[in-house]
Amino acid sequence: MATFTLRPRGAFSLQESALFGFGQRMRPGGVGARDPGFDGVMRLAFCVDGDYEAQVGVEVRQDDDGVHGVVHGAAGPAVVERQVARMLSLDHDATDDDRVGGRDPVIARLQAAAPGLRPPLFHSPYEAAAWAVLSARRAGWQMDRVRTQLGRAHGRVFELAGAEVAALPTPSALLRLTGFDGIEEARLERIHGVARAAAEGLLDAAALRAMDPPEAMTAVQRIKGIGPFYAALVVIRATGVTDVLPTDEPKALELAGRLYGDGSPLSVEWFTEVAEAWRPWRTWCTVLLRAAGTRLPAAPAAG
Repeated sequence: MATFTLRPRGAFSLQESALFGFGQRMRPGGVGARDPGFDGVMRLAFCVDGDYEAQVGVEVRQDDDGVHGVVHGAAGPAVVERQVARMLSLDHDATDDDRVGGRDPVIARLQAAAPGLRPPLFHSPYEAAAWAVLSARRAGWQMDRVRTQLGRAHGRVFELAGAEVAALPTPSALLRLTGFDGIEEARLERIHGVARAAAEGLLDAAALRAMDPPEAMTAVQRIKGIGPFYAALVVIRATGVTDVLPTDEPKALELAGRLYGDGSPLSVEWFTEVAEAWRPWRTWCTVLLRAAGTRLPAAPAAG
């Protein structure tokens, strides 16, 4: 088994990342739900960057010397290391992100409430796009269960630190799929569209990250079933951009209103104005708001 070590530049907490629930890591209680049972290991199973036809499992641990990965499965260790670094937002130097807290006292309080939290990303744009078409207009917890069953049936299951974790099927495996319980025909057709896009290179993480975010979002919308909202999810939550402000997340506007306003959701204009102080980490600050906003008391009432 290959191993690697990532050394964070700036604060990082593996526990905060492991307990942050979204997408392929839905947790009871929703985004940011805490789980006192965290055992010190983050277990990841995923399709590897490139053509997404290789699958690996990775056990991730953190100590004073860094963040350590143990790789199960056959894939280039350097590729896996880079992908895990992106997934944990460890491919960025965040030694100066505390300056945002110096400009914005709410962000300072959030950073204190969730020390070392960096945005944990989808395993890849491929997996983010697959999640988008799987979960559209369906309960997230329900489709998380379907996604797990799909991985167990047609992907690869890894035993990671005593627990089984299933990787999403590869694009070629999804294209061979003719039916699956919980996935109706129209949704399966869209999953096939995601698989074809991945095979054609449209969901390559490095290529999407090299584009201007609006250009990347437009490109992703060529996939049937991916509109503007989910295109933003794929680009923002899977490529590792740091300074794109998501303005169409109702929960973020609601929490911003609770901490910056009178309790009512902020307008997009007001939210955009507040977020100017967050540059060049507007994406990260929005994730911090989503993850830790409920840990803080509301802003005092005006007057």
